[in-house]
Amino acid sequence: MNHLKYSVCFISFIFLFLMSLLNFFFMVYFIMNNMIILLEWEIISFNSTSIIMSILLDWMSLLFMMFVFLISSVVIYYSKSYMISELNLMRFIILVLLFVFSMMLLIISPNIISILLGWDGLGLVSYCLVIYYQNLKSYNAGMLTALSNRVGDVFILMAISWMLNYGSWNYIFYLEFMNNDWEMNMVGSLIIVAAMTKSAQIPFSSWLPAAMAAPTPVSALVHSSTLVTAGVYLLIRFNMLLLDMFFFKLLLLLSGLTMFMAGISANYEFDLKKIIALSTLSQLGLMMSILSMGLPDLAFFHLLTHAMFKALLFMCAGVIIHMMNDMQDIRFMGGVSMYIPLTSLCMNISNMALCGIPFLAGFYSKDLILEMVSFSNLNLMIFFLYYFSTGLTMFYTFRLLMYLMVNDYNLMSIYNLYDEDYVMLKSMFVLLFMSIISGSFLSWMIFSYPYMVYLPFNLKMMVIYVSLIGGLMGYLISNMGIYSVNKFIMTYNLSNFLSIMWFMPNLTTYGLSYYFLSFGQNLLKSIDLGWSELYSGYGMFKILKKYSVFYNIYQINNFKIYLFSFVIWMTIILFMLLFIN
Repeated sequence: MNHLKYSVCFISFIFLFLMSLLNFFFMVYFIMNNMIILLEWEIISFNSTSIIMSILLDWMSLLFMMFVFLISSVVIYYSKSYMISELNLMRFIILVLLFVFSMMLLIISPNIISILLGWDGLGLVSYCLVIYYQNLKSYNAGMLTALSNRVGDVFILMAISWMLNYGSWNYIFYLEFMNNDWEMNMVGSLIIVAAMTKSAQIPFSSWLPAAMAAPTPVSALVHSSTLVTAGVYLLIRFNMLLLDMFFFKLLLLLSGLTMFMAGISANYEFDLKKIIALSTLSQLGLMMSILSMGLPDLAFFHLLTHAMFKALLFMCAGVIIHMMNDMQDIRFMGGVSMYIPLTSLCMNISNMALCGIPFLAGFYSKDLILEMVSFSNLNLMIFFLYYFSTGLTMFYTFRLLMYLMVNDYNLMSIYNLYDEDYVMLKSMFVLLFMSIISGSFLSWMIFSYPYMVYLPFNLKMMVIYVSLIGGLMGYLISNMGIYSVNKFIMTYNLSNFLSIMWFMPNLTTYGLSYYFLSFGQNLLKSIDLGWSELYSGYGMFKILKKYSVFYNIYQINNFKIYLFSFVIWMTIILFMLLFIN
């Protein structure tokens, strides 16, 4: 049985890896020849409205598919070792493949109906993966993830019904026309809200750290290139429609605040996976904000480079958590670079790429984004949010490195730390290679013309200044004694506010979700199981039951009935005779 499980794992890995290579060659061919292929299959037609399954193959969809296939193949190979004690490994692999299939459906769809299929598929399979370890925490996290994403599904459905005005759901043909039609800006605003739920922008942020209840390979896949980037990808496709809208200005503000909030919360967090999840949230805020400034190519560029080093970061975290007997608290770790040097190397390089250290993957996209921010005519608040959030990225990264790699060996008991799990290491080295080269290779591939951003020297060096200050602060805070840390935290209330994402879970999870669900439960009790039950199904049943008992007595020809009725009739006749006399 084990042999079968591992062979399925290996076959899935080979298939996805080959698909990634195939997509790469196709993508190069399409870019060279400036090609786009649109395939259509009409499923049903009614009243001049057709439901069409469409496939759009252009350089963007092929490049994104290549990255998703590569990361998912590596994650499945990694799972072979990470999930070695899992009895239902086949189920896990099938769920991951379903997840990848849903993402493919979303990537290649120029049609909003088929986008909904992929969108809903992602929501459903992510729920199944988050509740994979069947305990109360996982169930709660899964329900929160599913409900938050369901809001986005509703908005997509509303956009579908609104697009009936055009007689087709192939939005890709209508973008320019919609842009000039104020009424159709409604579709744009609905799509923005849907994308905000999937990409966990304020006020829908609380589900993303909660989804860390899933197994680590799932986190590596979901939080790098699939589920959370679906919203960003959708907005990249709808970008032409969204440039002049008020909602886009609102999105710029909310995504900037998301970036800022996630950066601050990561500095107060002690759970290894949640720190990386909050880092993902911060980068999603960066993608969304640069998208709302009207630079979709840059957002796509950062989306792809981020996918590589974030998947690697999660994999390294998975190895460390495994060796610590599934403990995730960074306060009990320390000095691991002495014992697992190869994993530590991968983790450090992916962290450096995240910070935007020059000539790693993250540098090419992040530096260009921040330079374009300096170049644009935005107000001081947005400028501050961008640069301060970049500094916070360095801050929490250095804090993490100090706790894990540099600080004293701080374990509770003796653990078996070893660096010889070659299945995990091989899968991590693939992503390590990509984390180093993907930035430069994508910058040649996506931008066919050189970007020249001319800025004053200090503004040009601003990224380096902010990064250095952030890194220095992270180093100092991590090395401070307990009293200094208390000074840094300042007051309990403020640290409480900053550490739990500005009370976002209380507002959305325990607030809105709880009240909506309890309201639904009351409706169920009083209407579905109450009035409507009494006056429809159950009420009818009671009336019929009463009558059937009554008729049953007649049916069995009971002598007492006839005797009783004879007595009654005789009494009535006697009374009548007496009355007549």
